[in-house]
Amino acid sequence: MFRKLDKQATIAAFAALILAVSASADEPKPIAAEPLTQRHTFDGDVAIKISQDLKGLPEQVITFDDASHLTVVRFTIQPGAVFPWHTHPGTVLITVTEGDFVFTFAEDCVDREYGPGDALVDPGDTVHTALNPSSNQETEVVAVLLGAPAEGALTIPVTEERNAALDAKCGIERNAE
Repeated sequence: MFRKLDKQATIAAFAALILAVSASADEPKPIAAEPLTQRHTFDGDVAIKISQDLKGLPEQVITFDDASHLTVVRFTIQPGAVFPWHTHPGTVLITVTEGDFVFTFAEDCVDREYGPGDALVDPGDTVHTALNPSSNQETEVVAVLLGAPAEGALTIPVTEERNAALDAKCGIERNAE
């Protein structure tokens, strides 16, 4: 049975991903998530297979026997803002609508650069981070989360210790908070 989640519950699910920053009311959050849909259920049984072959990584094949739920979120990423290292319970299809976007897998630490009109697949189960490399322009991406659970978190952050270790390994610098 499909249960709709209210907008507050959807926003709360993204709270684990958003950086905690003490900012004034006039200052935007480093990373803001705006749910564009609730979590929707596909009609009937839906199976999805996505394969991706990126230079430097083994081919990734993502198979959902039951894709079940989907949700869409727009992220606005301020200049220099970095997502914490994390995974997802499903796969995320991302399109860059404004600005520059850098996506990095912990496995190889390669910065993959994207701009407006580019799209990428975040397999979800692989630890990764992303950032806005600009010093003066916001980045906006729209994310379609496939296989999202009916309720609960849509991101699974790594521990603070692993986050710091991966930052050091991959040369990620975060602004002082």
